[in-house]
Amino acid sequence: MNRARSNRRRSPHHWSESLRRRLSPRTWLLRHAQVAFDSLGRLYRSWVSSLMTTAVLGIALAMPTGMYLLLDNLDRLSGSWDGQASLSVFLKAGVAETAAATLAGQVRSWPEIAEVTLITPAEALEEFGQHSGFADVLGALDENPLPVVLLVTPGPGHSDPQSAGALLQKFRALPETELAQLDLQWVQRLAAMLDIARRSVMVIGALLALAVLLVVGNTIRLEIQNRREEIVVTKLIGATNSFIRRPFLYSGIWYGVLGAGVAWLIVEISFWLLAGPVQHLAGLYQSNFALQTLPLQLLLLLLGSGIVLGLLGSWLAVGRHLSAIEPS
Repeated sequence: MNRARSNRRRSPHHWSESLRRRLSPRTWLLRHAQVAFDSLGRLYRSWVSSLMTTAVLGIALAMPTGMYLLLDNLDRLSGSWDGQASLSVFLKAGVAETAAATLAGQVRSWPEIAEVTLITPAEALEEFGQHSGFADVLGALDENPLPVVLLVTPGPGHSDPQSAGALLQKFRALPETELAQLDLQWVQRLAAMLDIARRSVMVIGALLALAVLLVVGNTIRLEIQNRREEIVVTKLIGATNSFIRRPFLYSGIWYGVLGAGVAWLIVEISFWLLAGPVQHLAGLYQSNFALQTLPLQLLLLLLGSGIVLGLLGSWLAVGRHLSAIEPS
């Protein structure tokens, strides 16, 4: 009897210890892990519908990912083209070849210059005669009308339109310069097209992200309706909304993870199929350009986006439809 009374006196401490163990971090993690794997098992048991939903999510995530990666490859390719751009600096007629050579040596020391080629009037006339077919006519001229020309190649980091334009103004300010030209139109047009394409990818990505939310939300809504009786019974025995909500949220997370995995496979297979023809085409232009596939940072971003979209879509669906199910 005394022992029973002692046990009753110790019962508050006993319940506090039990509650502490129930709310410990280890117990909390174990319960969440159990719910997560149980949600994955439910997806596996209905693998046909889960596969169809995952495929739709994968296609929706693969489209903006592939487009962004394609633009990144085009940006790298345009960067290699920019390095081949050059300025043509025509010197005044009174500038002698020795003075032009001295000027070329000074220009080579500029930090924004990669290479300077001096073309004398005789070399320019000979080249013009070979390409124009008027070599006999040009040989009858009393004097060479062509000036000394400097072909200047900007260095790395100075081939973009802004830097090249500033370099062009610097050459025009030289007292020996008669005319300085730089063909930037194709560079500016390419940069403008890439900028439009990037903005288009952002718009398409936002629309497809909304589509992912709708697909996940509708899938979770159907799952809630199919488990309506189970939810009612669970509420009758005292389960909270957070307890009932948890497996549906993990289902949304799994849909996001699996959709991101399918998107990664689609992008990798697509770029693998394109790698051979692109490398062959680059070889015809004496280039070693090769398509770059998904880097680790973009892969992690794709996975994180899938998880966030899946969780958000399931959260919206559960918050809207779960509260409407109450025991009658």
